[in-house]
Amino acid sequence: MTSVLYDAPGPRAKRRNVVLSGLFVVLLALLLWWVWLAMDDKGQLKWALWEPFTTGDAWNTYLLPGLWGTLKAAALSMVIALPLGAVLGIARLSDHRWVSVPVGAVVEFFRSIPVLLLMLFANELYAQSASVASEDRPFYAVVTGLVLYNASVLAEVVRAGILALPKGQTEAAYAIGLRKGQTMTSILLPQSVTVMLPAIVSQLVVIVKDTALGGVMIGYQELLTARSTLAANYANVIPSFIVVAVIFIVVNFTITSFASWLEGRLRRGKKTTGAVLSPNDASIAGTAATGAGEGGGGGLF
Repeated sequence: MTSVLYDAPGPRAKRRNVVLSGLFVVLLALLLWWVWLAMDDKGQLKWALWEPFTTGDAWNTYLLPGLWGTLKAAALSMVIALPLGAVLGIARLSDHRWVSVPVGAVVEFFRSIPVLLLMLFANELYAQSASVASEDRPFYAVVTGLVLYNASVLAEVVRAGILALPKGQTEAAYAIGLRKGQTMTSILLPQSVTVMLPAIVSQLVVIVKDTALGGVMIGYQELLTARSTLAANYANVIPSFIVVAVIFIVVNFTITSFASWLEGRLRRGKKTTGAVLSPNDASIAGTAATGAGEGGGGGLF
């Protein structure tokens, strides 16, 4: 069985893949064994260091509130950054230079600045504002930094996803009478979602992880900050790092698993990146588009 992307491996390639996979498993097992011995040699496997994670106090007092802080900041940043990035990405494709040039400058500016620096600037800005309470300032600063940086990155993802589509999609849409705004919302964006989804999910994972920067630098109460407090009380630095790492892995794996399910569902819903219209379908679509145009639908940017 072949694919448009690669040829199915033959018998020799299959045997080679099996050998390489087995070798990788053996090396991974040896690495885990070495880590286990090293931790045991340093006394990091003592039950006294791991026992706090079997009680409700460590979770209810430290880890769960910290996880809530991480998820709250990440979720709000995603909700704002995704539509903002989509708008900026579409605006960069505008035929009007008075739209595309300023938007491009904004995107490149915020994409070039480290997210940590954006958080620090936002924290200082909110410190000068009397309308922001001091206890809320770290949260607002973290969200602001994450939104500005990730919206600019997502704007480039959206722009690249739209440009990756064949030019014939746009030309066909114009040929049946669709305006640019109708072409973007009805033809290009729905098709480009599956192209953009892996990069978007990767950026969402980055958002979750980058919340830790706010905890380290400006005192936002997220998972990593809660871990440091827990480790100070229970004197279990290495075990606490391991537990928090596992929590991050579970959260990010949940995001990627949901995205994989969604991508598969989208791909099953449309087997190709563009539907092939019959002459009758094209005639009907052209009539509908003409009617919509007469109704006064404006263009997008």
